Amino acid sequence: MTEWFRPAGTTARDGFELMVRPGEQDWHHTGLAISTLQPGQSVQLDTGDCEYLVLPLSGSAEVIVDGETVPLGGRADVFAGPTDLAYVPRGTAFAVLSAGGARIAFPHAKAAADHPFRRIGVEQVETELRGAGVASRQVRNFGTPAVLEADSIIACEVLTPAGNWSSYPPHKHDEHRPGEESELEEIYYFELQLADGAPEGVKGNDPIGYQRVYGTEDRPIDVLAEVRSGDLVLVPHGWHGPAMAPPGYDMYYLNVMAGPGAEREWLITDDPQHGWVRELWPTQPMDPRLPLGAGHD
Repeated sequence: MTEWFRPAGTTARDGFELMVRPGEQDWHHTGLAISTLQPGQSVQLDTGDCEYLVLPLSGSAEVIVDGETVPLGGRADVFAGPTDLAYVPRGTAFAVLSAGGARIAFPHAKAAADHPFRRIGVEQVETELRGAGVASRQVRNFGTPAVLEADSIIACEVLTPAGNWSSYPPHKHDEHRPGEESELEEIYYFELQLADGAPEGVKGNDPIGYQRVYGTEDRPIDVLAEVRSGDLVLVPHGWHGPAMAPPGYDMYYLNVMAGPGAEREWLITDDPQHGWVRELWPTQPMDPRLPLGAGHD
């Protein structure tokens, strides 16, 4: 374990099963909280100097801000399909209530400007198929600049079928180079499931995946984590990828990004040792298992 790999349960505090906040040591811009609500239970938060997203991981909920109640239809789980979500601006007290019970993620990031509270409907979530062959994966763009108006936060969900490599080729976004690379911290939050076709006898198994982060000569970092559902990897800088879904286990991760730049954009630089693999993709088919949750996406 390294300081950048946080296994499930190790960041639990203040009634949340997971809590990472900007302002922790060597961590400045992004945060993530996750709360499990029992039927009829609610949670109250104050955004402070951050902008928040309210993202159901499972179940449905209502978001209450200044007397306005907004329903979020939710989903069975993160593999079933996308979900409604809500954007909550900085300096706002709000509550989330779930009549039937839910797990709610609260991605957030430091913000310097105000944008209005609003609901982002499931129909606004853009699904993108990225890569090819065994690097095929599915991206749900709900908090990216093209979909969501915000000050700093960038967020999306990535689903990787069993046996595939995601977040590949390894890339970085830790330098401000206008038009080429943006400076962004990144959070990876993982969930995994047994892939279709797994025999009944392994239904209680413990799915695993792997995540790699490594540094440059002048900014070293070294993470090779075996990840399970509920685990977190923080990427303050450096090359990151691949995120590997071993045969038998589908991988989901939630990405949350933000940085100090004036422009809200995701610009990356591939590791020059491995970026050439993109040249193979035009000759390879997209994985036919994608999109996962096709009945919903």
